[in-house]
Amino acid sequence: MEKEFLKEQQYLNAKKRVKEIKGFYSHFLIYVLINIFISGIIIIIGLTYSDNSSLLETLTNFSVYSTWLFWGIGIFFHWLSVFGFKNLLGSSWEEKKIRELMKKEDERSDNILKK
Repeated sequence: MEKEFLKEQQYLNAKKRVKEIKGFYSHFLIYVLINIFISGIIIIIGLTYSDNSSLLETLTNFSVYSTWLFWGIGIFFHWLSVFGFKNLLGSSWEEKKIRELMKKEDERSDNILKK
């Protein structure tokens, strides 16, 4: 019975992890596609409607890169939450911390009972 519960728990954890990874990759794909579109529109408008604007001047305009930069910061934190923090403060860390706190609590209980 306990083995079945453990297998079910492992399956649910794996399924949740796959969903998180898939969510990140979807977010990243949307980020790339939409930013290519926005940058393309800004470059086309800059070249079409500016009187003396060259391609180099248009490409060096901050508005071409601003969405890449600011949304990229959000993408970085999303990546960190999916791949980075999991390793630092993941389930194994939680389990170790729970065992450590339970051990301390047992020691306190033993000390109280001895007195």
